[in-house]
Amino acid sequence: MAHVTVSVEYGLHSLLWLAGSAMPVSSRDLAEFQGISPSFVAKIFPKLEKAGIVRASEGVHGGYLLARKPGDITILDVVDAIEGEKPLFDCQEIRGRCALFGDRPPGWATAGTCAIHAVMLRAEKAMRDSLASQTLADVAGIVDRKAPADFSNDVRDWLGGRIKSRARKPVGRDPSSQPKIDKP
Repeated sequence: MAHVTVSVEYGLHSLLWLAGSAMPVSSRDLAEFQGISPSFVAKIFPKLEKAGIVRASEGVHGGYLLARKPGDITILDVVDAIEGEKPLFDCQEIRGRCALFGDRPPGWATAGTCAIHAVMLRAEKAMRDSLASQTLADVAGIVDRKAPADFSNDVRDWLGGRIKSRARKPVGRDPSSQPKIDKP
């Protein structure tokens, strides 16, 4: 986890809306709802699916659903799914390159874990422990407490309207190109 990127932010925000949805939601609808890049969000969801955080549902009413309960998905699960389990710090063992050592650093200089690396390992452990202690349900609860009472209904209505509008569109044909039939 060298750097937590915007992908994690987009993924977490999208998962928050899935946490409150009983119906599948497309990555495009999640992106458009939040005003973020649909192509960017579409690249995140296969990673979340591979990690078992979401599951895909196909068809006109398809999209993504959470694969586990929000309380069973830690923030660390999401970060690792999107970013991979990269270390926070990549020690280059500079301690053995001191100009005073020439080609042969003394044993005391390179024995054990590098002191700087040790600090970074402790910091990474603390961060991972903190992220592992918070779940999607915890974050969703904070959002729910901040938002007006009817906001969840507004979200469901908006997402539901998107699904209904897709169901009304003919697949693979432009309705304006269809011949008009006059009724007698």
